[in-house]
Amino acid sequence: MSEIEKIDGFTEEEQLDFEAELQEGYAEIEDKYAVDTQQGFENVLVMDNIPIVDDSKKQKLVDRLRQLFAKAGAPIEEENISMPWDDKAATNKGFIFLTYPDAQQAENALRALDGASFGKSTLYVNRFGDIERYANLPVGEGELPTGWREKPYVEKDHLRSWLGDSAGRDQYLTFRDQDVSIWWNGRNGNAEPVKVDGKPLKNNKWGELYLQWSPLGTYLSSLHRVGVALWSGPKLDGPIGVNVLRFTHPGVRLIQFSPCENYLVTWSEEPLDNFENHPNAALRETFGPEDEGNQFVIWDIKSQRVLRTFPADKPIQGEDGPQQVAWPSFKWSPDDAYIAKCNVGTGIAVYELPGMGLLDKKSIKIEGVQNFEWCPMSEKDFAARKAGKGKECSFVYWTPEAQNQPARVSIMSIPSRNILRAKNLFNVTDCKFYWQNQGDYLCVKVDRHARKAKSKKATFCNLELFRVREKDHPVEVIEFKDYVPQFAWEPQGSRFAIVSSNDPNYGQGIPGVVVKYNIDFYQLDQKKGDFIPIKHLDSKIANTLVWSPRGRHIVLATIGSSQKFDVEFWDLDFVVDERRETSEPGANVTMLASGEHYGITDIAWDPSGRYLTTHASAWRSSPEPGFCIWDFKGQQLVHQPMDKFKQFLWRPRPPTLLSKDQIKKVRKELKEYSRTFDEEDAAEENRGSAEKLAQRQRDISEWNAWRARNNKKLDERRAQLGKEKKVVVNQDHKDDEKVEEIVEELIDETEEVVVG
Repeated sequence: MSEIEKIDGFTEEEQLDFEAELQEGYAEIEDKYAVDTQQGFENVLVMDNIPIVDDSKKQKLVDRLRQLFAKAGAPIEEENISMPWDDKAATNKGFIFLTYPDAQQAENALRALDGASFGKSTLYVNRFGDIERYANLPVGEGELPTGWREKPYVEKDHLRSWLGDSAGRDQYLTFRDQDVSIWWNGRNGNAEPVKVDGKPLKNNKWGELYLQWSPLGTYLSSLHRVGVALWSGPKLDGPIGVNVLRFTHPGVRLIQFSPCENYLVTWSEEPLDNFENHPNAALRETFGPEDEGNQFVIWDIKSQRVLRTFPADKPIQGEDGPQQVAWPSFKWSPDDAYIAKCNVGTGIAVYELPGMGLLDKKSIKIEGVQNFEWCPMSEKDFAARKAGKGKECSFVYWTPEAQNQPARVSIMSIPSRNILRAKNLFNVTDCKFYWQNQGDYLCVKVDRHARKAKSKKATFCNLELFRVREKDHPVEVIEFKDYVPQFAWEPQGSRFAIVSSNDPNYGQGIPGVVVKYNIDFYQLDQKKGDFIPIKHLDSKIANTLVWSPRGRHIVLATIGSSQKFDVEFWDLDFVVDERRETSEPGANVTMLASGEHYGITDIAWDPSGRYLTTHASAWRSSPEPGFCIWDFKGQQLVHQPMDKFKQFLWRPRPPTLLSKDQIKKVRKELKEYSRTFDEEDAAEENRGSAEKLAQRQRDISEWNAWRARNNKKLDERRAQLGKEKKVVVNQDHKDDEKVEEIVEELIDETEEVVVG
């Protein structure tokens, strides 16, 4: 028995009982707080990048963190959160320890919380055991731990290598049946397959559903039943995670890239399941229990990480049944800073990227809002934004009439939420927004109905034209008594074209009836500041407008008709008489050519504005699938009918890297460069003729060789059968002589009298 100090007032026996009780209590405490050396620290996580606060805000920080953890599907009790404290600074140290009941819950929390946004901070989570293990690795400088293998460095191919083509050609993609081919578009429509290591670029994985280029042409996206794959680099293939990026989303049907190619939205008709116990590891790691039931997924492309998932809106019951999903449901700001969604009737939710947190932590409440569109940004705007002087992003939205309140169109800046301009409207059925691609002008096409009409079906139209770059955003109104189904701004310019119709058969869908349309062109009068009409085309059958990406040229096409398939090429700056142009606006609007493509379903310009394709897709039940390539003057260069033809896609180009001064210099010296181009064109034509002649000579040589081989075999067979070939000599012509006869013919006779 160990010695104990004597305590006054207690006998020795009492002191022994007192000591036994103390030892028993210590044993209970040791058992309660004993460390399980077998378990280790698998249930402990370390979270970094926590905001630094003082003691007065500590409890509030913990409460907000617990709310975030619970919302992410990883709830934790406050007593299991340990926050190291800096006594000298009287603040926390910027990280915390999270202790979960078991390793499985800790793993779930790691997947749910790593990379989560917390205010302006991004939280990073690691296993405590990993930190301990990596810190205590017995390795020297430049060595690898035992059992580790050095992973070879994989250099990433140039993602825009196709832009380095010496001939400046564009690429296009054709999808027929299950076969996908990529081609170089040469002069005069001469196509050459894109080759890799001497072989045409092919991939049997591309043709499962459909394909789509990213906005700047960097990625080719292919949709599959299990998700989306993005292909990049010179080979449009390569290592997984480098040149091939995978985004797992079962049943995906629609995708949308952000304008700068940083993010991706995917949508599936079927909601996501709970993949917590799914045998596919990719599904378990990608989606958590909180994603169950959602149909939209927002992705970060480079990291292939899910930023957030959303449920789909409930289908609205219309006159003809439930309406289909509105696409795109999410809309990106032009600089990839925000993504927004219109909650019809209540407001617009704007999320900041990449954190996907609500702007100012709340939606923008707009009662009755129906739709909105972001304002595009010009190259000047992007340059100013980089210099820190750019204007805010903005979008336009509209609200319908309600009780005694008129309908209204408003332009709001983001993130300040200031209303830049508002315009009241009356007798409104619907509004559609058309931004000019540089963000200089906005057209709000207001479909209107009669004031006292029982039906609110649109019968006429107003164009509300906003000049966005000018002070106070002045608005001009152009009224039309007819319905306007089509509107299109000229890219880079201040002109626009519209399609209108007063034909009573419009919208009736009567088989065999051809609807007549009117086409009008307008331009901005620089002196008065108003838009004036410059050309009117009456009784046309064209119902589709497609401007060249460079402006000036426009194509009028008839799409959706079972009888007419016309394609007209127009030039708005065709110089006939400069003096006439100054006195008569629109005098230079000239039709260059017209053609026809039977069964046409789609039409698209190439990025350069030099070529146009019309194609007929089997997906749209075209009677003659295939495609045609035209030059901008309307000359048909290629006509390629194809059974089971599905898609034709030009590969987009990013904006030029040349400065304005460099572009001016190129235009100034264009005549010098044109000589080189003319020589190349002539050489190309000569090369084409020489290739055709050489091919014919090869064909004749092959025919003669084949004929000689077969004659030799025939002679050998005759010899085997003892039947020698008999040479028949015609005795009547044996002694014939060849006589060359020269015939002279008098073509003209002139008699001249010379007077001496």
